[in-house]
Amino acid sequence: MLDAVGLGDLAAARAVELSYGRKRALEIATTLALEPETMLLDEPMSGLGHEDVGRIAALIKKFAAGRTIIMVEHNLGVVADLCDRITVLARGEILAEGDYATVSQKPEVIQAYMGTPHA
Repeated sequence: MLDAVGLGDLAAARAVELSYGRKRALEIATTLALEPETMLLDEPMSGLGHEDVGRIAALIKKFAAGRTIIMVEHNLGVVADLCDRITVLARGEILAEGDYATVSQKPEVIQAYMGTPHA
């Protein structure tokens, strides 16, 4: 699994010695070792630098085949790239559901997440 997530060369390293982004990759590897049909990822890009976001997004995309991934994520670029179906929530209410192109154009989603222009 370490090779599969790009950590094969760090197999002898202790987890505490890994960078934050590589720790995320390790978390994915340990989860995948259990061969889950469904994975729940809670803000997997939170705290990552730009270079790590792309790497972790690629891992998620790679391992999504054949399983359901439910992800809470605020990085809209990642959401647009990875998600087939999106449910947008605000204050516990569903604002919109569908693909990114559909939900990102809904006025209630724009207002809730991007605000409205000030005059």
